[in-house]
Amino acid sequence: MNAHVCTPASLAEDDAGAWLKTLAKYRQPRMGRSALELLVTFIPFAGFWAGAHFSLANGFWYGLIAIFPAAAFLLRLFMIQHDCGHGSFFARRRLDDWTGRAIGVLTLTPYDYWRRAHAAHHASAGNLDERGVGDITTLTVSEYRSLSPMKRLGYRLYRHPLVMFGIGPAWLFLLKQRLPFGMMNGGALPWVSTMATNVAIMTCAGVVAWAIGAVPFLLIHLPIVLLSGAAGIWLFYVQHQFEETHWSADEDWHFPRAALHGASHYDLPLVLRWLTGNIGIHHVHHLSSRIPYYRLVEVLRDHPQLASIGRITLWESLQCVRLVLWDDRRQKLVSFRDAADAAVHPYSATAAGHATD
Repeated sequence: MNAHVCTPASLAEDDAGAWLKTLAKYRQPRMGRSALELLVTFIPFAGFWAGAHFSLANGFWYGLIAIFPAAAFLLRLFMIQHDCGHGSFFARRRLDDWTGRAIGVLTLTPYDYWRRAHAAHHASAGNLDERGVGDITTLTVSEYRSLSPMKRLGYRLYRHPLVMFGIGPAWLFLLKQRLPFGMMNGGALPWVSTMATNVAIMTCAGVVAWAIGAVPFLLIHLPIVLLSGAAGIWLFYVQHQFEETHWSADEDWHFPRAALHGASHYDLPLVLRWLTGNIGIHHVHHLSSRIPYYRLVEVLRDHPQLASIGRITLWESLQCVRLVLWDDRRQKLVSFRDAADAAVHPYSATAAGHATD
């Protein structure tokens, strides 16, 4: 009997384990391309930042519109920092690390602290028993129902869009990331990195504020950081908080399946895809995080069957904001209203869940 040879063309969409081997050939970055990606991101960021300052200094307030493209390119710089954290940008650990640390001064994100938290996210995404590090807090329906009224209110406020994408970026980038609490047992590196990043931020901010004035500096850089931070949190949110995502208890959790089906393919328009460093191809990224972001498009080009897994469009992503609880019975994310209706009509909710399976 001849053994069946599993070629890329014959792979099933949900054969997550086999895809790991198939994607290995895309993991090698191209040094020249990586350097170019860094240049075509940093130079426009600096240019738009300078343009915003020039407009402000000369009284052309309408020129502050340059803050928006500057925020977009700062977001793209963070995507490069993200790849550096995975060791996939230059594939040279020291070069990746120091590039990530330097970018972290601009993004207000201490590189080594973030890298450790993000690695924990990748290692446990979709595991109901390993929630809490590097994730957006998500409760199950039964967990939510067991909360006291005050704690339910707290969770509702936490998941409200104004808090998640308004207050959240300010809290995360201006305050929370200044001290790496939660990494107390992770060795000295997250603390050293965070303190060094804080010193570098204060030094750079002090020099620029001395050169152009503290108020102009804050009027320009603070909105840039908060806008890019809000966009970054939004991307992270919709890439895991979509209706047909995948969650399971520890005994049923398997990395390949959780990676491929617990992250979305956020199918953005071409310009947004470029500005976000193809991070929307998130299911492939989670399955093989060492693939440089600029090679993710090659994966979908060569293996178009992957494009349909977890695909959500820009319009569809707007509906994800209401999905806040994981329903174990229906194996999907639901809204507060859906959860309340299921409590009143449990049998009809169960039937509806089976009908969509």
